[in-house]
Amino acid sequence: MLEELFNLVKNVASEPSSENTQITPDQKNEVVAEATNTVASGLRNIVAGGGIQSLIGLLTGGNNQQQGKSSLLSNPIVAMMIGHFAGKLMNKLNIGNAQANSIATSLIPGVISSLIGNINDSSNSTFSIENLLKSITGGQTDQIAQQNPQFNIGDLISQFTGGGNSSQQPSGILDVIGQLAQGAQQQQSRNGGGLLDLIKGFTQ
Repeated sequence: MLEELFNLVKNVASEPSSENTQITPDQKNEVVAEATNTVASGLRNIVAGGGIQSLIGLLTGGNNQQQGKSSLLSNPIVAMMIGHFAGKLMNKLNIGNAQANSIATSLIPGVISSLIGNINDSSNSTFSIENLLKSITGGQTDQIAQQNPQFNIGDLISQFTGGGNSSQQPSGILDVIGQLAQGAQQQQSRNGGGLLDLIKGFTQ
């Protein structure tokens, strides 16, 4: 899923609305890698902190991709990513404040908007909340399913979106959230700063 996310970021960065003529080709690879790291780490950190409801709300609340960038700018998750990414551009790539904020404000919402569109596209089997959570938590969703045959990721989504009846009791949902958070925390410890190194491998 990480490589697919990298390719998604790369595609968005190549769109005319996200192009920045002051960025050199070498810098562009760095920008794409840092943006991918920002989004992947940001989503993982949300789950690790027990905020999976916020994550699901973000990813399922954007069925209409037309709401896109403008509405996403006011989302606290996206705003957090923009600030983090802009800081990385300034500190690591020595990009000026105004330019860094311009790049971040354009690229990050564009990536999230594209991710939402892909996840909500029933014909796209690569991007889904289930695959995303599996990647973020190091396969914890599979372990939960083995321990609880009644578990269904759709139940978890329905619990937070109100879409249909959930077979999981509230206490069971809390247990699942805790297990997913634990899996994401373990991924944090396991990857550490190495996540960016993995991403940069895709630029070769």
